[in-house]
Amino acid sequence: MAEFPSLNDRAKKLFRTAVSNQDVLRVAHTTLDRAEILDFGVDAVGGLAAGLHLAEMCMAGLGRVQLQSPGPLIELPQVFVSTDHPLQSCLLSQYAGWKIATDDFFAMGSGPMRATAARESLYEEFSVNEGRTSCVGVLEAGSLPTQSAIDRILAQVGHVNNLSIAVAPTASQAGNVQVVARSVETAMHKLHELKFPVSTVISGTGVAPLPPVAQNDLAGIGRTNDAILYGSVVNLWVDCEDQQIQDIGADTPSCSSTSHGRSFLDLFKEANHDFYALDKALFSPAMVVFHSLQTGNTFRYGKLMPDLLRNSFGMLSH
Repeated sequence: MAEFPSLNDRAKKLFRTAVSNQDVLRVAHTTLDRAEILDFGVDAVGGLAAGLHLAEMCMAGLGRVQLQSPGPLIELPQVFVSTDHPLQSCLLSQYAGWKIATDDFFAMGSGPMRATAARESLYEEFSVNEGRTSCVGVLEAGSLPTQSAIDRILAQVGHVNNLSIAVAPTASQAGNVQVVARSVETAMHKLHELKFPVSTVISGTGVAPLPPVAQNDLAGIGRTNDAILYGSVVNLWVDCEDQQIQDIGADTPSCSSTSHGRSFLDLFKEANHDFYALDKALFSPAMVVFHSLQTGNTFRYGKLMPDLLRNSFGMLSH
């Protein structure tokens, strides 16, 4: 794969736009030693527009994230994601593959700062072209990062001129949107786990229901994951042979997991709040549709579970 222009430089433009539009997005800008922080929902109000902006920043500006009208299965707005660069925007940038933990802070880290650190095996497989002028990360956390957390990140990414961090709790409007905007990302990650040639995925779209904002981050983690596992539909346009799709198709959606059919919150509690103790096969969209650019054939796998979603989201009938 040819080297791609800096993901961090692209994300930095969106970061600066958010700084310039703090009043409109209802975000707050602050600084720590060697870092600047944008609060999208910890102490700041944030909102839907902030969440859409945050999600696109996490994708390094290589994807569009929009809100759509409720779908036919559940009466909630839909988070729609589209990208013509799914490998770069989703796997190399958006994927939440970095657990950041110190004595006084915990977060799941994502965004193009992962490509600067390049400590995951993924970056040995796919080339990146990240300089040292920009380094942008997104943290899913219930508090603003401490200096020790910033120092930990800087130690991982090496010398950078400017560390820019955006933060939102799961139980906030912006955090809610940015997590549910990961439908295509989960499909790409699952395909990579299945050894599918992800570089043949040319374009992708994903749609998932936006749950009500939960009262706390734990409940928010449950609702946002359920939105993807049981309510998302991802369409992928792939440049490969039909047999390659058929070989992995049934293993791609979340129903390939033996844990499928139970709320994520219940499973997460059983695993003592450890993502890595859960069945990896579960982390994928409810439904994945492949469109072959070589043959024109379409293959659909998976199923939606709107009743489970209504229960998870606390949608009471009257």
